[in-house]
Amino acid sequence: MYAIIATGGKQYKVSEGDLVNIEKINAAEGDTVSLDVIAVSDGTLKVGADVASAKVSATVVAQGKEKKVIVYHYKRKSGYHKKNGHRQPYTQVKIEKIEA
Repeated sequence: MYAIIATGGKQYKVSEGDLVNIEKINAAEGDTVSLDVIAVSDGTLKVGADVASAKVSATVVAQGKEKKVIVYHYKRKSGYHKKNGHRQPYTQVKIEKIEA
């Protein structure tokens, strides 16, 4: 059985026991969160009104930051260059239960 969840403007295909890095949410480590369900499959795919009561519960494992991405702006012949870095924050969750 798997479910497709939506959080942080992205969609993830998850099963029970999976560890998933999602966009940062305001929850402490060890908290249980409920995630929005788009589709559920247990042999047949259910979407729309069929999954209106479906829930995915997950436990927050860790809060962290991704590896640094370097952003470099350069304009030739003018001596202009700018180097900047960015680390995207994430929340790592463990999928505990899929209720369809």
